[in-house]
Amino acid sequence: NVESRAAIKPFWKTEDSQWQLSDEDKGVELFPEAKEILHNYKNYDHKGGQEIRNYSFVTFHQSFTYEDFVEGIKPVLEDENEDLRYEISDGVFKKLAMKAENDPNNNYAIFIDEINRGNVASIFGELITLIEKDKRAGEENELSVILPYSKTKFTVPSNLYIIGTMNTADQSIALLDVALRRRFGFRELLPESDILKNRDISNINLADWLNVLNKRITKHVGRNLQVGHSYLMKNAEPIKNK
Repeated sequence: NVESRAAIKPFWKTEDSQWQLSDEDKGVELFPEAKEILHNYKNYDHKGGQEIRNYSFVTFHQSFTYEDFVEGIKPVLEDENEDLRYEISDGVFKKLAMKAENDPNNNYAIFIDEINRGNVASIFGELITLIEKDKRAGEENELSVILPYSKTKFTVPSNLYIIGTMNTADQSIALLDVALRRRFGFRELLPESDILKNRDISNINLADWLNVLNKRITKHVGRNLQVGHSYLMKNAEPIKNK
């Protein structure tokens, strides 16, 4: 019962960029929820909204792909009686990048655990170039690409940080992509026994015990196998004596 087969467009913008709903539009009759949506939009209480999550966490593994990280074609089956269909789905990095792009006044971060366990060249794709500091949005040598699936223009915002973690004792670190090595700064995180210095268990100071243990491990096994202070902590606090 509409004049054209185009999608219903009940919302319109006035000259001063205010959203309005035209009662004369035939689409409103077919889309009664439009009035409620417009009411919620105009009466939105930002104080009652949820805090925006400005970070994401992901773990790399052998099965993790570019489609999971950036974008790809994924199957969609909303009802078991419906036919299987496919749609272009955004990956975890692209979703966070779009959030960061729309919120330039705040910093965003993606944490990649076991970054050395995935196929970095395959997972990052063209991002291996875009994540460079001078290639990001607004920088001197800003660079953008057309994504292969959605055919949309994409660039990495400058307020999005990428933090990867790895175990230095893991042999797979030797296979870490050289291109990735050049684009990341490496910082070694050693056990911090000072966090435990005021905690004793059975008259044994945890800080002193950890220091002695790690000295013996370093001497007989190797420094990469030292015990971290987190093994003696729970909920960000040193374990308590029972």
